Amino acid sequence: MSKADDRLIVALDVPNALEGLRLAEKLGDEVSFYKIGLGMLTGGGLALANELKEKGKRVFLDLKLFDIAQTIENAVAGLGQFDLDFLTVHGDPNVVRAAVAGRGNGNTKILAVTVLTSLDRADLDLALIRKGDMDEIVTERARLAFAAGADGVIASAQEAEMIRALPEANGKLIVTPGIRPAGTKTDDQKRVSTPALAINGGADHIVVGRPIWRAEDPLSAARLVLAELSAI
Repeated sequence: MSKADDRLIVALDVPNALEGLRLAEKLGDEVSFYKIGLGMLTGGGLALANELKEKGKRVFLDLKLFDIAQTIENAVAGLGQFDLDFLTVHGDPNVVRAAVAGRGNGNTKILAVTVLTSLDRADLDLALIRKGDMDEIVTERARLAFAAGADGVIASAQEAEMIRALPEANGKLIVTPGIRPAGTKTDDQKRVSTPALAINGGADHIVVGRPIWRAEDPLSAARLVLAELSAI
């Protein structure tokens, strides 16, 4: 059996750990990497992370942590027991530095959120974020996060190519959410892309959620994404 393509990360954005485990069982050996988000946390998300790790899967805990430095450091240190592969924090340099300190000698990759893919320039205006093009702001936040020690960033495919061109991005990860295979709904995402465009633009991993877990046949939906990736 060929090794699963871990460029695909399937988001388990289902209500609870039992449903998440059932979905992972449906996808079987075809998918090796899963994302567990904040919405799953009260539904047994950390228990699910343990289950998946025991089954040999990779786990991305997407909590987008944001708080004072000491709290971030303590939280990340506490999460070390789960042997996570990726963990997200907001991309503010002080938050990134605290997360890296909390991780210590652990293997968890700290990924910094640049700007959420559900936001556009109008949303940034409402949040009093400084003027400038979205791609400029995302790229600068990525640069600052790398300088603060982030192992990678979360960014839309539209910005991945510019981030990859940064000298500071050498050896760093770019993970792209908001992926929608051709013909699927964009839902609440505003900056979306196809799997191939994201990878060709510089992303190392893509995150696909609703197009797979909402599908009548999740395994067939995942295979369509994997087929697109295998052609790159």
